[in-house]
Amino acid sequence: MSASNISDDGLPVTLFLTGIPGLEWAHIWIAIPFCAMYLVALAGNAALILVIAMDNALHAPMYLFLCLLSLTDLALSSTTVPKMLAILWLHAGEISFSGCLAQMFFVHSICALESSVLLAMAFDRYVAICNPLRYTIILNHTVIGRIGLVGIFRSVTIVSPFIFLLRRLPYCQHHVMAHTYCEHMGIARLACANITVNIVYGLTVALLAMGLDSILITISYGFILHAVFRLPSRNAQHKALSTCGSHLGVILVFYISAFFSFLTHRFGQHRVPKHVHIFLANLYVLVPPVLNPIIYGARTKEIWGRLLRLFHLRKIPIEF
Repeated sequence: MSASNISDDGLPVTLFLTGIPGLEWAHIWIAIPFCAMYLVALAGNAALILVIAMDNALHAPMYLFLCLLSLTDLALSSTTVPKMLAILWLHAGEISFSGCLAQMFFVHSICALESSVLLAMAFDRYVAICNPLRYTIILNHTVIGRIGLVGIFRSVTIVSPFIFLLRRLPYCQHHVMAHTYCEHMGIARLACANITVNIVYGLTVALLAMGLDSILITISYGFILHAVFRLPSRNAQHKALSTCGSHLGVILVFYISAFFSFLTHRFGQHRVPKHVHIFLANLYVLVPPVLNPIIYGARTKEIWGRLLRLFHLRKIPIEF
């Protein structure tokens, strides 16, 4: 690394993101579906937020949490995809070291926040099915606001140390990263020093955030299923399960892609081809934002009806 690319504190001034290694010849074609998915994610999540914000009947806890989920999806995709497309289409891979740290911080914080939102949505379904008479009392707007703030505080608190752990490392002449966006272990592996602390803390964050959240979600759905199968009629059971179907679909999409990306990055470096890992890491920030509004829009008749009415595609009588 030339002296001009080293700051006064010994850190690189800029890094260079190469895109998907081994598939450089296909970058321009890969970017086309990525761009299409990003536009679908923008339109779908913006439409959901607009519908929920404009209709007072959708200001129930379930829909407010869905609105928060859509906001996190918009933030996640918008933090990564524009730069990703610039790299794939324009070969604009240069990024300042500070900018890379900032992108890394937002990517990991938003992912942790989305996990918190999914946990809150599982708690929402638990209260709605297991304690329906006190549903609106337990989950009033004040409580929902506090849950959101706690999720943000937790995400920022556990991700902030990544910045200091990365800034303490020497990077020697390494400044080229085979990726389309900046993330913690991708940057750490550029260092010419021992990164055991980074690995251990990264694993701890994953277990404390997504790992713990997924366990609590599983426990919540254990209670939910126990309560559902004790309902007297099959119709009541079917109705209760259908309200959870959309949420379960979103959970599976998020956690399967998240854990696969996490595990391959830490334990599959020599087993999973690099281009496969980077390609799937790109899908991780694209697939949940694309599918979440589709899953909820298609399976939730209240949202589907109001979406059609919003765009004047069909006049549907809405029951309140």
